Amino acid sequence: MQIIYLDTINSTQTYLKEKIAKSELNAPICVSAELQSDGVGSRNNRWISQKGNLFFSFALSLDALPKDLKLESASIYFSYLLKEILEEKGSEVWIKWPNDFYLDDKKIGGTITNIIDNILICGIGLNIIKSPQNHSCLDIIIQKKKLLEDYFKNIEKKFLWKQVFSKYKLEFDRNQDFFTHVDTTKISLSEVDLNSDGSLNINGERIYSLR
Repeated sequence: MQIIYLDTINSTQTYLKEKIAKSELNAPICVSAELQSDGVGSRNNRWISQKGNLFFSFALSLDALPKDLKLESASIYFSYLLKEILEEKGSEVWIKWPNDFYLDDKKIGGTITNIIDNILICGIGLNIIKSPQNHSCLDIIIQKKKLLEDYFKNIEKKFLWKQVFSKYKLEFDRNQDFFTHVDTTKISLSEVDLNSDGSLNINGERIYSLR
């Protein structure tokens, strides 16, 4: 995985999407920046970016993904692979369904994914040294370049979805005190069941992440 390191950028996700669409960059590729001026968060919210935190986006061909991965659950898959690397380094981070990195009850980061033609673009932001109000920071000290190298080595192993999901579902009960949004409706995660493809069963309806 080639990694492009930049100082300041509007958004690694926006930058990579535009470059891929214009065929100026090709998958597999990653872009990381020290600062984002217009970071993109879940549900098109603005992600508050503070210099020195971890911001990166990467592009992979759909052919490079595990065959059993449902694309709607890609955020879970790639979030959990990073969570495992952080855990190996001593962090107690966990993943709130479907795409948020948490320490205890405080958010420290998140993941979003988009599809352009046959390319998946995944963006991740993680507070590692500074956080906005009501958020928190990673509980370990990391070297960003080494973390990205380890992360992409993990991705290149192409773990099957069922392997990742079998571990993710064991900690899903940590979601019990939290909520998710379905359209404009706020749903308690204590009232849902997790399906084997990563979707939620809400009153008999299968709901997928749109992130």
